[in-house]
Amino acid sequence: MQTRHGFTLLSLQEFEHWLTQQRVGRTVLTLQQHHTWSPSYRQFSGANHFELQQGMKYHHVTNNGWADIGQHFTSFPDGSIMTGRSLELVPACIKGQNAHAICIEHIGNFDAGSDTMSPSHRSAIVGMTASICRRFAIPVNTDRVVYHHWFDLDTGARTNGTGTTKTCPGTAFFGGNTVQHAQNSFLPLVRQQLGGQPPAPLPSTVRYGVVKADTLNVRAAPAANAARSNIVRLGAILRIHDERDGWYRLSATNEEWVSTRYVQLVDRATVNADVLNVRSGPGTQFDKLAALARSQEVFVHERRDGWCRIGQESRWVAASHLTFA
Repeated sequence: MQTRHGFTLLSLQEFEHWLTQQRVGRTVLTLQQHHTWSPSYRQFSGANHFELQQGMKYHHVTNNGWADIGQHFTSFPDGSIMTGRSLELVPACIKGQNAHAICIEHIGNFDAGSDTMSPSHRSAIVGMTASICRRFAIPVNTDRVVYHHWFDLDTGARTNGTGTTKTCPGTAFFGGNTVQHAQNSFLPLVRQQLGGQPPAPLPSTVRYGVVKADTLNVRAAPAANAARSNIVRLGAILRIHDERDGWYRLSATNEEWVSTRYVQLVDRATVNADVLNVRSGPGTQFDKLAALARSQEVFVHERRDGWCRIGQESRWVAASHLTFA
């Protein structure tokens, strides 16, 4: 394990242990798979992990104007894994799909005729995907483990590869970049890595809340003078396992508490229509902003006249096309 420039380089085994030790307040629902395209295998020397990561951060911050490197993790051809953006921050990776996601970038160009994925890299990608799914209770299916190629670049709507899209994570990524390729060639390997056992589901008693303060301290006990163990940020969706004396507990196993004063309860729902339009206000007369696909999950912040606001901003969908948990 090495740390430099604010990034940590780990083996797969080190990554699996490291991930179990991380305390993450925000709710994670999906895992995004990407390839970098550039840098590719040609730029990897076997010893320049930090230089490549720092170069990507420079591009994301300077050229794209982002606050940090876009991805949470980067995998390398030798099977090593590097940390990136804080897990408490949403990634900057797929338009309109980042709110409850973790993003992985795999060094390489995995379009057909380009880089041939090394065995070590292949094992790392499968292993880290399985570890993240286990840690965040992400079901191993194509609703929740997604490829960039499945989303329209202009609207962020899920199109499963039609319209204006990237090939990312590559037309030869574990056999291809289609939904069918993921179902047939990639996800079975992830399930096998998990021993055939799906990630344990969350208790049905779990509630959800959105952070209303710019930053909110997570404390080691339900008291304002307790030690601070983490910070969650404005708009983060928190899982609530318990409530005590004006405090919400964010973990079933760890002592992680936030003040109820700065959290608004929200409802979790699933889209039950093939396509659900997102509008700028509660009615069909408002502009269409985006579209959601069947089985996508949302959090409802407000209900009004048969419409639901699904974000801090003014993004509304028809309530009749949602199934509430």
